[in-house]
Amino acid sequence: MSGEVKIYRITGRMLISHDRYPTWQNFTQEVRALSEKDALEKVYSVLGSRHKLKRYHIKIEKVEVIPPEEATSPRILHILRVERLVKQ
Repeated sequence: MSGEVKIYRITGRMLISHDRYPTWQNFTQEVRALSEKDALEKVYSVLGSRHKLKRYHIKIEKVEVIPPEEATSPRILHILRVERLVKQ
């Protein structure tokens, strides 16, 4: 088991307003994770909590590992700039 943290770009579609006027909306998420399985779990968790979606309302189309230079998410870029962590 590798302990290396990778950056995953996950693209797919989610069903918004599934009760009234259902529409499929495209999304792209970048997350840091140890494995593809962990990255998918994070995306399901984030989209489910933000948009009140069930897992079957989220369709994953593509999962890819990207180099840090290709990251566009402000959150990921901020983490990449950290030089060291100080533990108290």
